Amino acid sequence: MAKLKLTKNEQKAQKDALKMYQRYLPTLTLKKQQLQSEIRTIDEKCKAVREEKKALEEDFQKWISVFGEKDAFKPGMVTVKNIKKGWSNIAGVKIPVYEGADFGRGDYDLYSTPLWIDMAADRMERELELDLEAEVLEEQVRLLSQELRTTSQRVNLFEKVKIPETKANIKKIGIFLGDEQVAAVVRSKISKKKLQAVTDSANAEAAEKSSAKTAAAKPRARKTAVKEAKK
Repeated sequence: MAKLKLTKNEQKAQKDALKMYQRYLPTLTLKKQQLQSEIRTIDEKCKAVREEKKALEEDFQKWISVFGEKDAFKPGMVTVKNIKKGWSNIAGVKIPVYEGADFGRGDYDLYSTPLWIDMAADRMERELELDLEAEVLEEQVRLLSQELRTTSQRVNLFEKVKIPETKANIKKIGIFLGDEQVAAVVRSKISKKKLQAVTDSANAEAAEKSSAKTAAAKPRARKTAVKEAKK
């Protein structure tokens, strides 16, 4: 950590930094709240999709059991050919959006397979679609949670470190500069007193010399006057 400079320039830099932190903190806090809200909403939706898929799967198994021909339906009869995804932006985070999927049907003999195979394939497609949607929702949660961690770290950094630290620095510099100003005033007064003392001393010495010259000049003046009178 760089040593704090106790100067006016550093004080200004610290004040500018404090303004920046205080300006960005509300934005970061709002972003954090938005991310938390979006994550809760998406997570609830994902759970609902998973529950729907589970219920459909259980119903599907019961439905097949009714016909007593479990081996007639093979998982490979329905395959995912293409997953359609779009993109959205939440709080500055780019996230995938599930938009559907294309499915393929395996080849099977219509004459040798049960009549309910097509209906079973439709149900299987729905199961797969729900599974794909849930996976995309989970990816959304993962990406938003990652951004939430970063944003939370920045909020904590500003709230608990940068802003208190900057305020303390400004106070420290202010106290130092205030003490320096007081010391400068005291030094100025002392200098003025010393200068006045030197001036007074010089004036007194000059006055003393002037008085001495005046005193010495008076006898000479009297002698001169006497001589002039005798003439």
